[in-house]
Amino acid sequence: MSAEPIAIIPVAGEGTRLRPHTHTQPKVLLHVAGKPMLAHILDDLPGLGIRKAVLIVGYRGDQIVEYVRGNHPGIEFEFVTQAERLGLGHAISLAEPYVDDRPILIILGDTIFEADLASVLSGGMNRIGVKEVADPRRFGIVEVDAGGRVTRMVEKPEQPTSNLAITGVYYFTHARPLMEALRRLQAENRRTRGEFQLTDAMQCLVEQGLDLGTFPIVGWYDCGKLETLLETNRALLDRRPGRAHAPGSVVRAPVSIGEGAIVEGCIVGPHVSVATGASLKNAVIRDSIVNRNARVEDVLLESSVVGENAVVRGVFRRVNVGDSGEVYEA
Repeated sequence: MSAEPIAIIPVAGEGTRLRPHTHTQPKVLLHVAGKPMLAHILDDLPGLGIRKAVLIVGYRGDQIVEYVRGNHPGIEFEFVTQAERLGLGHAISLAEPYVDDRPILIILGDTIFEADLASVLSGGMNRIGVKEVADPRRFGIVEVDAGGRVTRMVEKPEQPTSNLAITGVYYFTHARPLMEALRRLQAENRRTRGEFQLTDAMQCLVEQGLDLGTFPIVGWYDCGKLETLLETNRALLDRRPGRAHAPGSVVRAPVSIGEGAIVEGCIVGPHVSVATGASLKNAVIRDSIVNRNARVEDVLLESSVVGENAVVRGVFRRVNVGDSGEVYEA
């Protein structure tokens, strides 16, 4: 009987492009399509037979620990702090004491995607999730041979030789070879752009003869900045509409309204995500995300993100309000 896989999920990033929201909470806890980014990953793990996960935390890691322990009791978690930001390769290496030589599924914590992971985990082969992109210079890329095996990986090449982008989802049938490669990178101080890169460690393994394949990522959603966060919210709601029950209001699907949210006298949607504890009154809101415990009243909102505990009241068309912020129309 083969060992159960362990998930490794790096969530140490600061999310500077999503400020002001990430001034007060980690990026992976921002809501999109009805739940935190991280929940889109964690909710799928039990169905894949994964009952243990190692989270690499850093910026506001205490909030991540509190959220995970309170909302995902079916998974055993280990939390490791990346005290110094030395790159993705360094972050993954911190999980070594917890994975032994078990199969590992690595998923970047801000990566929301769609793929047939069940087939990947049952296939008995090392594989990287890839997707064809228009501008490969923005990503790590892979080159493959005629049989689909990876022959070369390059991090953000200036002159790309492939349009297959590395998406941030990886599966290895045995953890030890990857961890040993990461240790060698650090021992030899081999950095790319000042950091220890996971891509470089995988390239070393390929050069040593590791058989590494790819698998297709069907949907790959960016949550890196405000505009793409809203795009992702739209795309996910189109595919997986959430609860949209609001008596006394008009709801134009797709919409996700969290349990316990108050929606009174509103026109909501399409493409609106309202988190638990939020309150919407006498508002028209579309293409927007309203985070936990925010209040939105007497306002027309479009293409907006309202942070936790924020208050928005007036006639505005578009806002980007951080946690506990207040915006009023005089």
